[in-house]
Amino acid sequence: MSTDRRPIGCFDSGVGGLTVVRRLLELLPRESVQYFGDTARLPYGSKTRPTIIQFSIENTRWLVEQDVKAVVVACNTSTALALDAIRRKFDLPIIGVIEPGARAAARITRSGRVGVIATRATVGSRAYSHAIKKVSKKIEVFERSCPLFVPLAEEGWLEHPAALEVAREYLSPLKRHQVDTLVMGCTHYPLLRGVIQQVMGPGVKLIDSGEEAAGEAHRVLEMEGLLAPRGAVARHEFALSDVPGRFTEVGSRFLGQTLRKVRRVTHEDGAWRI
Repeated sequence: MSTDRRPIGCFDSGVGGLTVVRRLLELLPRESVQYFGDTARLPYGSKTRPTIIQFSIENTRWLVEQDVKAVVVACNTSTALALDAIRRKFDLPIIGVIEPGARAAARITRSGRVGVIATRATVGSRAYSHAIKKVSKKIEVFERSCPLFVPLAEEGWLEHPAALEVAREYLSPLKRHQVDTLVMGCTHYPLLRGVIQQVMGPGVKLIDSGEEAAGEAHRVLEMEGLLAPRGAVARHEFALSDVPGRFTEVGSRFLGQTLRKVRRVTHEDGAWRI
């Protein structure tokens, strides 16, 4: 079986994608990861589709220039609005976070009533709804944007009373719809799993779209003969288009380990450059 020591590329509009990297490192400990966060141009969720497509292609091009063997689009907004455009542009495996999460939700639901929480752009695209209904047209999908979850996660208010109050406000319509499965369709949201589960109750299964995407990456790399060989030493690199003052603190919380070396790249002539 063939193997490949090159890193897996992964990009997001900011730090949220580090929750996907965290799942990749847990599932694929031999794999190296090259991460790019487009922190200079976030948030993506409030931008137009053409702009999101442009930014996503530029991010992918930079990762390809770093000689990655596959790209995980660790951004629900980019996956929802730009995944097809990226796949048309680049000849390597491109893995999004929506289809794996949607398939997991369709597989797990027993009542046929699935909730999705995500950014306004992702909810507006109805990408999760379309992906779930590709699996089964009988499933009812109820979507809800939860924009305040992002700053709560970045502030570290994961169990703060304010987080619980916001979760109750956002999730009450989904409780009324009696969903039995809830997709966390934004990479920030898994950090708030505790309060989300508390509000939804123990009978509701939470789906981490990043975790499902990591599983999909494993499957695709294995199928394509691109997994790192036994004994490979993983080396991870993190790059940003801007380095906010608190990035190391916030990024370490998302990654689940200390984030040390981060380099900054700049945007010149339509491509990212160191």
